[in-house]
Parts: sequence; structure tokens; C-alpha cells
Amino acid sequence: MIAIIDYKAGNLTSVKRALDYLGLPNVITPDPDVIVKSERIIFPGVGNAETAIPVLRERGIDSALKQAFVNGTPILGICLGTQIILSHSEEGNTQCLGIIEGTVKKFVLKNPMCKIPHMGWNEIIVHSPHHVLKDISKGSQVYFVHSYYPQPAQESMVIASCEYEITFPCAIGTKNLIATQFHPEKSGLIGLSVLKNFASWIPSC
Repeated sequence: MIAIIDYKAGNLTSVKRALDYLGLPNVITPDPDVIVKSERIIFPGVGNAETAIPVLRERGIDSALKQAFVNGTPILGICLGTQIILSHSEEGNTQCLGIIEGTVKKFVLKNPMCKIPHMGWNEIIVHSPHHVLKDISKGSQVYFVHSYYPQPAQESMVIASCEYEITFPCAIGTKNLIATQFHPEKSGLIGLSVLKNFASWIPSC
């Protein structure tokens, strides 16, 4: 069973629909006990770090997610869920979960053609082979909606990147955790392959 974490941060039903389409058992839950006991976890999100973090702490989800990480449970972060696994976000000067050391940075761009938020389809460049991203070939495009991006403290945790005036990390991870700034559930066949691969991923940690 895949637990989709509910912390009042949107796009849960689109993730569930994608998993249902793939025939993958799943449940949307705010319950930390269910989260800790789940076989796999998806930590999605649309919104902002400043309002999301208090909800996670109030519900005890922050501790459940950290415990699941320690337990070796495969975890997939998506968009806001990718950002707030880091230590700190420039969005509201927010202290985040700190599962991965690093900072969530705001886009500061000079090209007037590059609008913020970064919204729409863009090419993903995979740097490190990973089971979850194994079907992403050169030139593949995925769907983004964001004004901030994750910057891990360790470059080795950057799995893939994207160019939008600057080059920014769009997939990060370590051990049993992988997180994408793009939305797999909105990225067509490529996104479905990411979710399907996550369901069969056995982390080597």
C-alpha cells in the first residue's frame, strides 16, 4: 500500500488518480501511524512552505516521515514535498524538515521571457542513474509549476536538473528517498513511468 500524505497542500487526488490508473493500491491519509506502517510513501504538495510546515507538525506527520526515512521506507517527494524535506526555505524564511541538508531557493531571473512561476513543460537532464527515472531518455519533458527550487548542500544528491535561464536541481535524493520538483502525476506517460518505477523500487541502503 502506498500512503499519499494529506497535509492540506493540494494535488492529492491527481496523484491518487494516476496510481489508480496504474493499478497501484494507495490511500490518502493524514494519520502518522498509517504513514509509518505503509510500504511506500508519496509526499506531494502544492502551496507554500510557510503554511505547510505548521500543519505537518500539528498532525505529527513530520516525525512520522522522519521515522519512515530512518526505517528505510521508499519515499517519493513531489513539488512542495520535495522542497520541505530540506533544512530551510527562503519562502517565508521557514525552517523545514531537514531530512536532507540544503536550502529551497527562490528563482531570481533576468530574462523577461522566463516568467515566474516556472510553469509548463521542460526538458529534464538525468545525471545519475536511478531506478525511478530509468525510462527518462534525452529530450524527455516533464511538467513544472513552481517559484522555488531545491538546492541540496551535497551536489551528489542532485539526480537530475532542468534549465530555465539557470540550471536547477529537479530531482534529488539519498538512500530510500527520491524527490522531484516536477509533477509526475501531470507529466503524461513519462510521469506514469516514474510512479510505476517508484512502486517497484528497492533502495540499496
